[in-house]
Amino acid sequence: MTQSHPRISKAVIPAAGLGTRFLPATKATPKEMLPVVDKPAIQYVVEEAVSAGLDDVLMITGRNKRPLEDHFDRNYELESALGKKGDAERLAKVQESSDLATMHYVRQGDPRGLGHAVLCAAPHVGQEPFAVLLGDDLIDPRDPLLQRMIEIQERHGGSVIALMEVAPEQIHLYGCAAVEATAEGDVVRVTGLVEKPDPADAPSGYAVIGRYVLDPHIFDILRKTEPGRGGEIQLTDALQQLTEDEKVGGPVHGVVFKGRRYDTGDRGDYLRAIVRLACEREDLGPDFRAWLRSYVAEEMQQR
Repeated sequence: MTQSHPRISKAVIPAAGLGTRFLPATKATPKEMLPVVDKPAIQYVVEEAVSAGLDDVLMITGRNKRPLEDHFDRNYELESALGKKGDAERLAKVQESSDLATMHYVRQGDPRGLGHAVLCAAPHVGQEPFAVLLGDDLIDPRDPLLQRMIEIQERHGGSVIALMEVAPEQIHLYGCAAVEATAEGDVVRVTGLVEKPDPADAPSGYAVIGRYVLDPHIFDILRKTEPGRGGEIQLTDALQQLTEDEKVGGPVHGVVFKGRRYDTGDRGDYLRAIVRLACEREDLGPDFRAWLRSYVAEEMQQR
């Protein structure tokens, strides 16, 4: 008989990074607030959590991140101005972000890595399983990855990580998982993890992408985890310890994702994400695609 595990209700979103790859744009603006078409990247992530049933969201922030809090708060002056103008459409868009979820914030303080950022969530999360969503990875809402991960965690307990198969020359950019097949085609048992391995040393082509559903025992491990690669406390290192002894916090499974993912942490991929999402918008897509075809044709003629 399949064991039932506690329902997950809390999401943790680490957002304390400096965004140095996007300087000078991120000198005074958090990278999470950079627009993807007409919404900041962070709003897509919160919307994904809410769509998966997680309406209690803790954001791990740092210095100069106050705009994140302001975005998900009410703006009475702006709402009043739009209301007086009768601009119901824009008023609804402004109110949407403040009505999405119950938002909480805590500062990381010292930027000591993803593992340390997750550890900052311990007082809020308590002894419940919880989700972690990284803001650089946008998952298309038509591909419900997080819902699938929650389903697997509630069925098997332990922790669940999102995996995506990448080219061998790219694996050094990610955490990498050693895996065993299960009876379900998109689910694997994770037997080991290594952070950003050399391609020759990678145990597989499965990269860890920015979605996790974690057992709360991860906090006990993170408190004892020494700084690893880059001098930071790596979440991957803590998860590796869970794979070594499932009696501590249950097994670690992976959901192999083959859907649409937009990486906004890299400048080139950020631009591609904007183009792809704009092309698929009903209000923008037809005109934008026509312009894009014309632009590409002109470029090809000039070469």
